[in-house]
Amino acid sequence: AGHDWVLELRAEVVELLESDRQRGLDTFAVRHRQEHFGPNQLTPRKGKSPLVKFLLQFKNPLIIILVIASAVTAVLKDPLDATVIFGVVLINAIIGYIQEARAEQAIAALSKTMTAEATVLRSGMTARLRAVELVPGDIVQLSAGARVPADMRLIAARDLHVAEAALTGESLPVSKDILDVLPRETVLADRKNMVYASTLVTSGTGTGIVTGTGDQTEVGRISQLLS
Repeated sequence: AGHDWVLELRAEVVELLESDRQRGLDTFAVRHRQEHFGPNQLTPRKGKSPLVKFLLQFKNPLIIILVIASAVTAVLKDPLDATVIFGVVLINAIIGYIQEARAEQAIAALSKTMTAEATVLRSGMTARLRAVELVPGDIVQLSAGARVPADMRLIAARDLHVAEAALTGESLPVSKDILDVLPRETVLADRKNMVYASTLVTSGTGTGIVTGTGDQTEVGRISQLLS
């Protein structure tokens, strides 16, 4: 986790991930990595009831002070000021509740983009597997119309274009290449030698080695930030 794969040569990436470009991972390595890294899916967030989520909007020192101020003002027989203060607190709570609900919907939507299948090379044989079964080091083949199942460093590409709007906001598909090394400061949108989970292959073909799964992907990082 946290390794900057754009800085490594393709051959070094395969070596660091202890994989084999021609055969992929064997059964023992897959089983061991599945136990270590877990399934290739976003960790489900424990939900709270709507009432609890609304009440938690008031769990803030400033809000508590305003509620007390509203009560004191009401006792001092100034109902107009008390109503205004309480109204501000209530509006703030409603806005916070709506924002939290939207964030949860966004997380759910991100989770759905991770549910796909992938063409994987294992023990020298190509198989169609559920994306949730992928582990770092897996060799995955990409083709037009496929959703990228995990974060991957490209080791082969031919006229490969990927739609990355979900991650970068770039409206047009991005051309991908097998550039061996990119500068450390290269931003996500310009990392041509990488493809990322939940993005969509629009044309061409490619082969990548999985560098990150589940919460360790870029989309997983976004999910954690939303949480």
